Amino acid sequence: MNKKNQVPDRAPHAVQGASGGKQPKKKKSGLMGRIVRRFFLLLFTVILLAFAALVLVMNLVFNGPSPAARTQLTMSLIEASATKWVPALFIGEEAVEEIRASDKGAELKEEVTDTSQVVINKDSAMTSNSDEWEKYPDGIRIESYSGDTYNAHIMIVKDPSQVYMGISTEKFSTSIPGKRLNAVIEEEGALAAINAGAFNDDGTASASVGSCPLGLVMSGGKCVWTSGKQPGLEGFAGFNTDNILVVSKTNLSQSEAEQLNIRDGCCFGPALIINGEINGEAYNSNSGLNPRTAIGQRADGAVIFVCIDGRQTSSMGGTYADIIDIMVEYGAVNACNMDGGSSSIMYYRDTYGRYGEAGQVQMINNYSLLQSQPRRMPNYWLVRAAE
Repeated sequence: MNKKNQVPDRAPHAVQGASGGKQPKKKKSGLMGRIVRRFFLLLFTVILLAFAALVLVMNLVFNGPSPAARTQLTMSLIEASATKWVPALFIGEEAVEEIRASDKGAELKEEVTDTSQVVINKDSAMTSNSDEWEKYPDGIRIESYSGDTYNAHIMIVKDPSQVYMGISTEKFSTSIPGKRLNAVIEEEGALAAINAGAFNDDGTASASVGSCPLGLVMSGGKCVWTSGKQPGLEGFAGFNTDNILVVSKTNLSQSEAEQLNIRDGCCFGPALIINGEINGEAYNSNSGLNPRTAIGQRADGAVIFVCIDGRQTSSMGGTYADIIDIMVEYGAVNACNMDGGSSSIMYYRDTYGRYGEAGQVQMINNYSLLQSQPRRMPNYWLVRAAE
């Protein structure tokens, strides 16, 4: 009887435990599952609607009543490697090529810098015009500049002999990634740094992007890389052994650079100013609103670095005309456009603590909203400490 009585006693208890103890957990699990599924469904719907709205807005601009807006958006997109294919989806390749080719303005008369227009006397340069450099004993002055569609950062380096071309490796290879500029300035112990010349970029996140330059690269008086007269590169900028910035409207060959005694330089373009003459073709071109970097030199030898912020809510970006206007205002007699877009970056070692803790490296410009760190690149302009 005891055994028979024990079986009925346990069975209801076991059944009750199974149903009473586990059932609430299943309800909670099912509720959480529905919440998660609905959240992701809502998120997907929001993303889909945002994408659809973006497509509608872009279609309105591309095929709307304003040719100027269509041109501006087209050029802004095709200048970026990741979005250069977008305009053709809306207006076709033929229309894109018509917009790209509709440049107006006079071409540069001079092919290359006349070095006699820049006079550098290091001894007097270090003592003359003392008011300009009185508050900048490290010889680097940084200013901000604003236009209608952009914020810009101008760095003036007093002594051009301190500016040189840094490279990511002695042997460029697609198997050796380029370096990020925030790491480079620490490795080199440089006072300042900006991005420099062209490199292969297929618009992907491949490790080969930023590993090898395009065109000619001179560093320390040696040719460290050349891929010949690379199509699409419209200029060259480099310092000769007299520390004069030589700008060419075409990318140079190794032999041409050696004849000009180039010690450090690279290709990109277009040339913006040569011998005080503005490149009217670039100035009036249909260039888009994008982040931009350029290098120039005043008649007294001081070097001008310019970085324009872009792809941000507070700074859409600048055109070639914008960057030429800045160079002219700051007295450049020779200037050349460097790589831009997501490559544009400017760093400064805060020698006297103007921007934060003394001695710390500060990023002067702002990234676009699409990136969280500097791009990898094979070459860059650096400023070494004065001897």
